[in-house]
Amino acid sequence: MLKTLFGFDSSKHKIKTEIIAGITTFLTMAYILAVNPSIFADLGNILGEDKGMPVNAVFTATALAAIVGTLVMSIYAKKPFGLAPGMGLNAFFVYTVCVGMGYSWQFALTAILIEGFVFIILSATKVRDAIVNSFPLGLKNAIGVGIGLYIAFIGLKNAGIIVNSEATAVTLGKFDDPAVLLAIVGFIITSILVIRKIKGGMLLGILITTFIGIPMGITHLDKVASIPPSVDPIFCQFDWTHIFTIDMLIVVFTFLFIDMFDTMGTVVGVSVKAGMIDEEGKVDGLSKIFMSDAIATTTGACFGTSTTTTYIESSAGVAEGGRTGLTSFTIAVCFVLALFFSPLFLAIPNAATGPVLAIVGVMMCSPVREIDWQDYSEAIPAFFTMLLMPLAYSISDGIMLGLIIYVFVNLFAGNFKKLNIAIYVLAALFIVHYVAMLYI
Repeated sequence: MLKTLFGFDSSKHKIKTEIIAGITTFLTMAYILAVNPSIFADLGNILGEDKGMPVNAVFTATALAAIVGTLVMSIYAKKPFGLAPGMGLNAFFVYTVCVGMGYSWQFALTAILIEGFVFIILSATKVRDAIVNSFPLGLKNAIGVGIGLYIAFIGLKNAGIIVNSEATAVTLGKFDDPAVLLAIVGFIITSILVIRKIKGGMLLGILITTFIGIPMGITHLDKVASIPPSVDPIFCQFDWTHIFTIDMLIVVFTFLFIDMFDTMGTVVGVSVKAGMIDEEGKVDGLSKIFMSDAIATTTGACFGTSTTTTYIESSAGVAEGGRTGLTSFTIAVCFVLALFFSPLFLAIPNAATGPVLAIVGVMMCSPVREIDWQDYSEAIPAFFTMLLMPLAYSISDGIMLGLIIYVFVNLFAGNFKKLNIAIYVLAALFIVHYVAMLYI
């Protein structure tokens, strides 16, 4: 039964090892249960409660998306990877699509649903590979780094360490603010746990910081466990009135692009480290892994949360020996249990989640060393892709302007071999988008 369901082979694998690996991965990625609702809470904080999403419902949607996505991964793909709403993708949803572009969260969920269906189609064809291969390697690396800087900036801003300034746009917050002091303490605690490679260090850092905040009057915790909040207010809430607009095309493409490269980078990176590749260096069952990710994204949109993707934290479980779907099944079971602890996760303040966002940003910046800084035709577009994401407060603007710069720099420098038809088409679409924005 275990072999049929999860690809478990008793001659190669041990049940105890797979279960421990699953628990380990869950502990390293469970911070999303606290961070995701806190990011979505900003919709109501910035735009008003009438335009926000019920945070309780977002918590349940986050857990359900993780459960369904990880179960599909365990039974269909039979791989030891955990899935949940992705960091960076949730920020793009809230701060770019809703706050920056002014669209409703229903519009954003519709874009994610469409992206999921497109991803399913691409996962069943070779088109996916063509899109991935068309993008310059330097920009691929820069996008990951830029998202890391963007997430870190959001974390520092939510924690009150960085605040608005009329004179300089942004400046340091007041260090006599209890929330800022708690965030600094949380950052130090979480950093130490991560540096010492404590299992579940980020989740543990969030919880410790949260409990320190109780006597400081920042954390308000009435109870720890309860029946899971209803997801009904955000379930299948789609808006089809803008599906044929250029903005919808841009948003869907950005969601798809980030999801695709995030999943591919995670799966390939973890598989290589675990020796889960064939003689030709290809990941076994990659199409099924992508399909699982695509199905998870589609169902996650129905539940009411941002794009669900494969987590790099899965490497923690793989390092513990997880190799089969039994590991991911264990992760899903842990998320089911977590559903009943919503009061604890929802009581976590921004001062506790902000430091974790900053540390996640650090972890996402490692690809910067892969960029060829000696070749300015690669370095200049990559640099501005990274820089513009936090400064423009938009992942999509960073990607679009980065690609436009790449095309023009290399076109006029005579580097025609670096460019292909797909890049020209994408750059043209992005330019049309910015021209159209002048008249809106």
